[in-house]
Amino acid sequence: MRVLQEGSTGPAVALLQLALERAGYGTLETDGLFGPETAAALRRFQQANGLETDGIAGEATHAALLPWYRGYLLHTLCEGDTFYRLAERYGSRVDAIRAANPELVPEELPIGREVVVPLPFPIVPTTVPWFSDLTQYCVEGLCARYPFFRCGQIGSSVLGKPLWRMTLGSGNNRVLYNAAHHANEWITTPLLLKFAEELGEAAVYGRLIGGYAAAEILEYASITLIPAVNPDGIDLVTGELQSGPAYEEARRIANAWPRIRFPEGWTANIRGVDLNLQYPAGWEQARENKAALGYTSPAPTSFVGTAPLTEPESRAMYDETNRLSPRLTLSYHSQGEVIYWQFQDYAPPQARTIVRLFERVSGYEAAQVPFVSGFAGYKDYFLQDFRRPGYTVEVGRGVNPLPIEQFDGIYRANLGILTLAALVT
Repeated sequence: MRVLQEGSTGPAVALLQLALERAGYGTLETDGLFGPETAAALRRFQQANGLETDGIAGEATHAALLPWYRGYLLHTLCEGDTFYRLAERYGSRVDAIRAANPELVPEELPIGREVVVPLPFPIVPTTVPWFSDLTQYCVEGLCARYPFFRCGQIGSSVLGKPLWRMTLGSGNNRVLYNAAHHANEWITTPLLLKFAEELGEAAVYGRLIGGYAAAEILEYASITLIPAVNPDGIDLVTGELQSGPAYEEARRIANAWPRIRFPEGWTANIRGVDLNLQYPAGWEQARENKAALGYTSPAPTSFVGTAPLTEPESRAMYDETNRLSPRLTLSYHSQGEVIYWQFQDYAPPQARTIVRLFERVSGYEAAQVPFVSGFAGYKDYFLQDFRRPGYTVEVGRGVNPLPIEQFDGIYRANLGILTLAALVT
């Protein structure tokens, strides 16, 4: 996290405001504008935590705020500690603490051992713009609360940001869901993470999700999530990346396309390559289609690159998919409330049956991709190479980036898809 102080703006400020509110230091509007009220709340937090009371969120203050960024804290067990007493002290729940520490016997807690204590709020925020550090906080927090999730990385972005992977469940039915190939479609990232959080919570408390028992889903399926394929682009669009050589180069690229809003209209990775036009499935046709529209060099959108898989983000997705060999994939984009399920004649017979189920549970419509956009996408490559069901789901309606206020409706519409996709193959 960058240093934040009065006058700072962007999604990191919104997360800081949310964290201060979570920690009990006032009700703050998560508007991403660091003003006097945010500074005052921060000073109160700093004073209570033995930090320099300067109203500046630097390294030490961010470290102290980590529990309220990630949704859990680490407590070193002392004489007399029990899960019940820890739950009372931190506002947690005994079942939540037990689930986060499955290796511990509650009646025999070892003094000096660190335990994970989940804090009493959802990890995944649904009221703030996204950025790459927030993806990391959510992944770390979810894997701490639900250690039956497995977390790792599939690679790094152009700017060295981790490309996070979460695997939910241990069943033989391997499926892969990805989000945010396109920078200004970042609202799809919290969609996948919120699904992971609700699935984990439902499993712990023996609940249903999407009409199915969470524990049975995790036993039957192995759901791999890549929640943010394009972290650098997300940071650019939402205002977390505000300066430096990469920002200046992106602005230079955008200046050649004045009709595309900067940075809001940016879909590409930070080098100006459209990651969803990078896959070896009719790439040459995609190059021809986009060149006819003028996209022959790095641009905010629609430049296919100089060859397939030149970008580290698309290469990482390609390699992970080949390693995993999933039975089904979902690629989340925005907007339009449609589901694309074909590429040329590669869709397997069951793909149509499955998309009809998705239509029923979401209210979205199955559609065919327009010719000009119908090549070199992730879905296209998966259908071509694996001959298994692969879908692109376009969530919401409006102009990208969609406002976060649409999130709740998007989540409700897609919960059935996210659940069924793990069960139908």
